[in-house]
Amino acid sequence: MSFFAKFLSYFGLKRKEVNILVIGLDNSGKTTILNNFKSEEEKFQEIVATIGFNVDKFKLNNLNFTAFDMSGQGRYRNLWEHYFKGINGIIFVIDSSDSLRLVVAKEELDLMLKHEKINSKPFLPILFFANKMDQKDSMSSVHICKGLKLNELKTRPWHIQASNALTGQGVQEGMQWLTEQLN
Repeated sequence: MSFFAKFLSYFGLKRKEVNILVIGLDNSGKTTILNNFKSEEEKFQEIVATIGFNVDKFKLNNLNFTAFDMSGQGRYRNLWEHYFKGINGIIFVIDSSDSLRLVVAKEELDLMLKHEKINSKPFLPILFFANKMDQKDSMSSVHICKGLKLNELKTRPWHIQASNALTGQGVQEGMQWLTEQLN
């Protein structure tokens, strides 16, 4: 890094580059959450299921985000681990209206946390979005927290945020927490 770049970075004039992994089961709302950070011209009018992965870039506060939006379909979940190495944070999206698949989300979370590239980064922050909180039968954040046994994440910074990706409710608040962790 040049002297000038270091100078700008030191005084907060240059945006820090961060890579985040956006994961969760299929149909949890990952792409819709990221859609909230796009300009009006870039926003998707119709969200379709992600096949493989998408890469989105956006700016928030003093950070330049590169978000790897991973497919949550079972046959694509093995791709997640290929992105573990160079990430600075994780967004794990839960469909709070799908109580039957909370067990599957817990299994995927456990697999991820046991992976050597994640396990070797004990201070890697994880933001959990308890999405679709507007649905009639949605589980509370407390219920999801218990179901995922988040209290067992002793050293790792984590936060659970109730959200509705369609309206944007809770999305900014969750990202504010993640931004603070990444700075």
